[in-house]
Amino acid sequence: MEYIATFYTHFGAIKYSRFLSSKNISSETMPVPRKLSSSCGICVKFKTSEDISTMISEDIEKVFLIEGSDTELIYDNK
Repeated sequence: MEYIATFYTHFGAIKYSRFLSSKNISSETMPVPRKLSSSCGICVKFKTSEDISTMISEDIEKVFLIEGSDTELIYDNK
């Protein structure tokens, strides 16, 4: 599955990218796509078959599941 995680801060995004790397999950830090919103403007895009609920951190604002051209909000840290 492919995901995009948005963050409250740039540091949170960088920290999460390092976390994914430590789990041997490749990721891309990039500007947030226009159709999504974020407080800091950058996001982390990654693919994993792991249960995403075990990969949520306090730095994450939202997590979106990407399926083709569809984007579904699956986590919102309100």
